[in-house]
Amino acid sequence: MNILAIGAHPDDIEYGCGGTLLKMKQEGHKVCMMIMTRGEVGGDPEIRSREQRSVAEFIGVDDIIWGDQADTKIPVDKEIINLIDKAIKKSQAEIVLFNYTDDTHQDHRALARCAMSATRHLKRVLMFEVPTSQHFEPDIFVDIGDDVIERKERLLLLHASQVDKTSIPHLEINEGMRACAGFRGYQGRVKYAEGFKAVRYLIDWKLSF
Repeated sequence: MNILAIGAHPDDIEYGCGGTLLKMKQEGHKVCMMIMTRGEVGGDPEIRSREQRSVAEFIGVDDIIWGDQADTKIPVDKEIINLIDKAIKKSQAEIVLFNYTDDTHQDHRALARCAMSATRHLKRVLMFEVPTSQHFEPDIFVDIGDDVIERKERLLLLHASQVDKTSIPHLEINEGMRACAGFRGYQGRVKYAEGFKAVRYLIDWKLSF
């Protein structure tokens, strides 16, 4: 299977679906990432780009596609929809994952709206959560047990410039991720899980995901 994960900023994908991507890659699927901005409002764009490349290398990502949009200013327009559409074609994506629609960050909302349009013909489209997501109620869960969550934590720590930027005193992003994974795991009846909201998901019982 060919999987395309799309995030508005470096570290969105890792938080939302890093464990799932690690599992999919381990199972031999092709994984590509599309990062719409270089996160320059939240830090040095060169550093954040370098951190993202380190993450991609750790996962074994087959390709990184940069959207080269201005951080905090992603528009909802035909240009962005076309960019995503080109990434889908380039990666030959059969599953696309992206930020959830209801979010306090304007870039996440804008990306989700554009991705909704760009993926309108695909059979498997999922949305993931990040710390700024609101009213997120997942209906699909992916088990990321002890071995996977340890590796997911390493992914987030590779974004070293962002580890303590949670807006919550004394809480690092990896700690927040573990808390979230524990709650989603409880909902999914496992120890740790990532939750997804399906835009649509055609089940083929031959698939492992």
